[in-house]
Amino acid sequence: MELHRKRWSRAQAIQFLIDTAFSSESSAAFEVDRYIAVPAQALSYKIGQLKIAALRAKAEKTLGKRFDIRAFHDELLGDGALPLDLLEQKMNRWIDAAR
Repeated sequence: MELHRKRWSRAQAIQFLIDTAFSSESSAAFEVDRYIAVPAQALSYKIGQLKIAALRAKAEKTLGKRFDIRAFHDELLGDGALPLDLLEQKMNRWIDAAR
């Protein structure tokens, strides 16, 4: 079994996580097996992470000293899981209201 783009074996991918993420072997094996079984999960996680980082950067830039990380997180997480386009609209409204 090859692991996606790098064409690593399962063992190579596990070793990479052990070496770079300081994972235990069992944790690394669990993650690699998940990436093999559901490759889109890792991609969607990363896309969400990048969107949230961009929203935070926008809020920090727009609000300056008025930016409150706790209020940002409360708003971000307050409605549970949302599609990213709805989350972005919601957070843009929050940023506008906080100005």
